[in-house]
Amino acid sequence: MRGGGHSRRSSDGFGSDSDAEENGGGNPTRTMKCVSCRDEYASRDAGTCRECYEEASETEEELKREIEDLKAKVAFLRFSSWTPHQHQRPTPPCFTDVVLVASDDDNPVPVPAHKAVLASRSPVFKAMLENEMEESLSGTVKISDVSYDALRAFVNFLYTAEACLDEQMACDLLVLGEKYQVKHLKTYCEKFMVSKLNWENALLSFAFAHQHNAKNLADSALSLIMDNMDKLRKREEYAELVDKDPRLVVEIFEAYLSKQVNTAAHKDSSLKP
Repeated sequence: MRGGGHSRRSSDGFGSDSDAEENGGGNPTRTMKCVSCRDEYASRDAGTCRECYEEASETEEELKREIEDLKAKVAFLRFSSWTPHQHQRPTPPCFTDVVLVASDDDNPVPVPAHKAVLASRSPVFKAMLENEMEESLSGTVKISDVSYDALRAFVNFLYTAEACLDEQMACDLLVLGEKYQVKHLKTYCEKFMVSKLNWENALLSFAFAHQHNAKNLADSALSLIMDNMDKLRKREEYAELVDKDPRLVVEIFEAYLSKQVNTAAHKDSSLKP
């Protein structure tokens, strides 16, 4: 007979005890229900079930990354204590006092901005505008090797910390971010490019990352290259890289061989009794 005629719920209200008779007369085994998915699991795993716990941990990590991104954005948008020289008149923040132009365009269209914003976002602009350089005196900053669209997106990012990216725009803005030491922009573009990585663009992305000191992009691209070496060595991009920058090819092979050695060592250790 059942002791009491019904199962007793656990103290937290999410599970029940099995009777001793259903377990062959031994000690009763308590079963619990996950507070998230409501699946039953053994009391020794009390709390949430493993799947829900891992999912919650992943969500927590994602939230932490989002919080860090927001903190970086807030820090980037905060004005620094830049002030004009004594012989300069303070400019009301609602009026632009400098223009940027893409100097390579035949008919460059000026992009208006504020010196205070440029100086607070970029140490390069800060040094340029605080000293009596040509850009400071003329009120015009000429930027080479950039399109008007990329320049406009660059200035917009300095004000908003946001940009509408595609692969080409991300490359253009990352170059500008490095040139003018706008670290937040460079990180922003690098994250986008990492999200667009695949084995087909890994070689070009690896070369680009090395050229512009984008370490996270370089590491992610190298990982994809090592996983797809057989296919990539047959591609035209690989032959071009051998001709243009053989040092990068050497670095790729060194990383590939190191991975092969580590894999072999791991297999040997797993076979030992």
